Amino acid sequence: MKPLELMLTLTATALAGSPEDGWLQQAFQSPHFDTTTPRNVTALVGKTAHLHCKVKRLNNKTVSWIRARDLHILTAGTDTYTNDARFQVARDAARNDWTLMIKFAQESDSGTYECQISTQPLIAYPVQLKVVLPESRILGGADMYINRGSLINLTCVVTNSPEPPAYIFWYHGDKVISYDSPRGGVSVVTEKGDVTTSHLLIRAARPSDSGVYSCEPSNARIATIIVHVLQGETPAAMHTSGGHRWDAAPALVVLILQLLWQFGT
Repeated sequence: MKPLELMLTLTATALAGSPEDGWLQQAFQSPHFDTTTPRNVTALVGKTAHLHCKVKRLNNKTVSWIRARDLHILTAGTDTYTNDARFQVARDAARNDWTLMIKFAQESDSGTYECQISTQPLIAYPVQLKVVLPESRILGGADMYINRGSLINLTCVVTNSPEPPAYIFWYHGDKVISYDSPRGGVSVVTEKGDVTTSHLLIRAARPSDSGVYSCEPSNARIATIIVHVLQGETPAAMHTSGGHRWDAAPALVVLILQLLWQFGT
């Protein structure tokens, strides 16, 4: 017999004759969690959140899902114990997976949920859920000033998203920017990742390119910026309030005349 085979045989014999053999066998056969199951889950607002719980050797025990903040029993086995129809449990027997599903997830659903097995004492596997609303913004503030003939470079950043947006549309006013339009010189470069960025490039800026530009990701709210193409004037001469020109001098003159008329009568 080879040394390795002899070692395994002696170990097995020792365990078989050990007084702790019953304890080892019971521990091995008792229900326990698959600890490789994710303990932190991020879901999008309005989508379905999936909280997995994989249980091995369940035998005749029951799996329940508990909401930690109020100790509310959401499910026990395949039954649901809440009036909120968004909560359901799905059992995948082949994978020993008991999945708590929260449909149309909201930010208020964020928190700790516990998968529990009805052993004595019971054992629990906590899962932390974070429901997020992706955010988008266009770099550069509310207004951008570009000299005629220059390159317009708008950058839209999508953050706080567990997955990249499926697409990002750019608008000029209420019209989708088309890359094969007669305008020409338009291109978009998108880099997807934990933070997704989309660059809108418009060459040889012209006055007709002025206006409101919008970035609309598939999974986030729209972001806007106002582009001003300058034709020799300076940004100071185009002081804006809410994206509109406002000349303070005439208004101030009118106010002074009104005061003089009021106190002179």
